[in-house]
Amino acid sequence: MRRSELRRSRLAIALGDPAGIGAEVILKALADPTVTRDCEVTIVGSRTILYQVYKWYLQLQPDPTELGLANPDRLSILDVPLDRSLESYIHPGTGNAASGEASFRYLETAIDRTLAGEFQGIVTAPIAKSAWKAAGHDHPGQTELLAEKAGVARFGMIFVARSPHTHWTLRTLLATTHIPLRQVPDTLTPDLLTLKLELLIECLRQDFGILQPRIAIAGLNPHSGEQGQLGREEVDWLSPWLQTMRDRFSQAQLDGLIPPDTLWVRPGQAWFGRSIEANPPQGHDAYLALYHDQGLIPVKLMAFDRAVNTTIGLPFVRTSPDHGTAFDIVGKGIADASSMKAAIHLAAELVQQRGSGMTIAPDINSMGSGSR
Repeated sequence: MRRSELRRSRLAIALGDPAGIGAEVILKALADPTVTRDCEVTIVGSRTILYQVYKWYLQLQPDPTELGLANPDRLSILDVPLDRSLESYIHPGTGNAASGEASFRYLETAIDRTLAGEFQGIVTAPIAKSAWKAAGHDHPGQTELLAEKAGVARFGMIFVARSPHTHWTLRTLLATTHIPLRQVPDTLTPDLLTLKLELLIECLRQDFGILQPRIAIAGLNPHSGEQGQLGREEVDWLSPWLQTMRDRFSQAQLDGLIPPDTLWVRPGQAWFGRSIEANPPQGHDAYLALYHDQGLIPVKLMAFDRAVNTTIGLPFVRTSPDHGTAFDIVGKGIADASSMKAAIHLAAELVQQRGSGMTIAPDINSMGSGSR
């Protein structure tokens, strides 16, 4: 089946924190006609917020043809009504309990409509976790709310980006996410890592058509513990666990435990296409990082404006730009929509990949297109 014969993906875009840059990057992304070439998009949020941002830009650039923003009048919007008292406390550039409550309701509505079959995937604009907490919603982030409402206990956070230099695709899964660094060693267990590795292998097969993946797995301590001199986790249980996984997943090549400071050398070479070696090694199909910053510092260094956060393990597709609410630049007209474009492109591709059952990798050549 050719891609042209596949039905267009039906996507919901949750507006995110209305005090942040969510509305701006969504309208900028949807101004590019290639973004919706393979999908039908509905924005789930407050119509008034979208119009407010559009009017700001008309003041900056009175000529609509040069605006670089989609006109909300021409978009499909699922308006989530907010109480007047709540809306009056939403101030651009300042996250608070009101903006947190609004963004929570937007995402809840998008999830409910998706579970009801109205949409096949959700793209989420950024929220402020502190604003959610101020509004009384005690969730670490959007990922955890998505999993809770979908009724799944097995889920993970993978970051996907395609290099503009070499077209190589970087995929990084985090074993632990939004927890303090001091809790990481106690949170990591053989059961948790087995769950994450299972999800990663399933994702590579289902969403990217990779049946025999090469996966690099990070160590926890400097130099992967240096035979127990710099930490005992690798010797005591990580290395035995990895050998068990090699026996269990014989179709996969599991390389590790790679010292964290050298794990990212090959992906850096694959991303930028530069190496001191005559024949630079190819990067792995995916990387399993053991904690948040171990995985995300290199991802953001290489692909800050084009990486896409994808939740795996859900019964529907979910992607998100890999950036925050950027309250400090709201209203300045400088927010970069590249990651939002990439998130929409990838969501559409993953929906089609799942629906077709084809064992081919999604075409994400258009991921990250656009300029600052």
